[in-house]
Amino acid sequence: MKPFQAAFASFLLVLVPGCSTMNPEPVRNLEPLLRSSGPHLRTHLDHAPDLRLQILISEVVHPSGKPPRLRRHGFRVDAEYFYPASTVKLCAAVAALQLIEDLEARHALSHLAVTPFRIDPLYPGDSPQTHDPTHLDGGHLTVAHQIRQISFVSDNPAFNRLYDLVGHEDLNRSMHALGLSSLIINHRLSETRPVPDLRASASVTFLPPGLPPVSIPARVSPLDLSHATPGRFVGNAYLRGDTRVDGPMDFTGRNRISLVDLQNLMIKLVRPDLPLPGEPLRLNPSHRSLLIEGMTSYPRESTNPRYAEKEFPDDYSKFLLPGVRRVFPETEPARRIAITGKIGRAYGFSIENCHLTNPANGRSVFVTAALYTNSDGTLNDDQYEYSTIADPLLADLGELIARQWLSDPR
Repeated sequence: MKPFQAAFASFLLVLVPGCSTMNPEPVRNLEPLLRSSGPHLRTHLDHAPDLRLQILISEVVHPSGKPPRLRRHGFRVDAEYFYPASTVKLCAAVAALQLIEDLEARHALSHLAVTPFRIDPLYPGDSPQTHDPTHLDGGHLTVAHQIRQISFVSDNPAFNRLYDLVGHEDLNRSMHALGLSSLIINHRLSETRPVPDLRASASVTFLPPGLPPVSIPARVSPLDLSHATPGRFVGNAYLRGDTRVDGPMDFTGRNRISLVDLQNLMIKLVRPDLPLPGEPLRLNPSHRSLLIEGMTSYPRESTNPRYAEKEFPDDYSKFLLPGVRRVFPETEPARRIAITGKIGRAYGFSIENCHLTNPANGRSVFVTAALYTNSDGTLNDDQYEYSTIADPLLADLGELIARQWLSDPR
């Protein structure tokens, strides 16, 4: 059994009903510790507002004779808007599995996550979606396979299919019910189709072998969601096709979630025994495991779909991993630091949202961080300092996390 599988099994043994209220400690100031960290992170702290740098670290502590709880440390948490990019794919995966379990209960079915489904045309001229060539077991569309693609390599078409499956309204309402009141998901990601109405979702039909099909009708969401978050106007120009538009890009109607809510979703998934606001995240053990294992494994460890290590290295979806490995080289698989997370990257924003566990001593911590690297101020020109600023900074953060929260306490 892999370390993260063993850790997940132990979580299942301590599942308790979620708590709708909590009395958290004040968030501790993280800045002094950050200033003692690696050179890339330390150097850029003085420019944190320009980088829109935000960091939230929540360690899991176990007071003697009391239930485990969170001790939180923050730096500029939710000081301004950040574009969440692919981190919202976790929301779609969770909502899709919740929908699956609801359909199974209503129709007395099982294993619907691995049942083939079809997405009908959404608008005149659109094509049905029935096949996924990356699925090595028959090439069918299945919810489980879309989730594996999202978890391993952050696949955009997989997210867009789950967006159609769940629908704009239920996707947002299901996350709000979990206490993630800041969440807004208004659009698909890197959609190549000219979808006329972003809040419209196609009809979807599951095709269980030997049983009647289960259909979800086409829907148009009545929700009109936008936000007035400070900093929602980004940059000083952007490209629309080949045309340069002077002035900032307006993210008022684009996807949004706060740093705290983003981390709380990860906590509800990985540590449902920890009390947080909102309803508990109820998923059966197999569905919870599907998500956690996919977000913990490296792409090269996937057997379906398969990913080439050269194209998808271990840190492809784990921004903190290079720094963690400075402290814990992976010479022994049994001592590997388990990183369960979902990253995002677009428009110059880089976001990490993860849970790290040291199987050797049981120490664990949640880390959520966002920053913006775009020195020329132009969006959509693909000139972002991901490799020169964002990646080294996040690697330094990973090293700090490993030394401070995953090593044996002194």
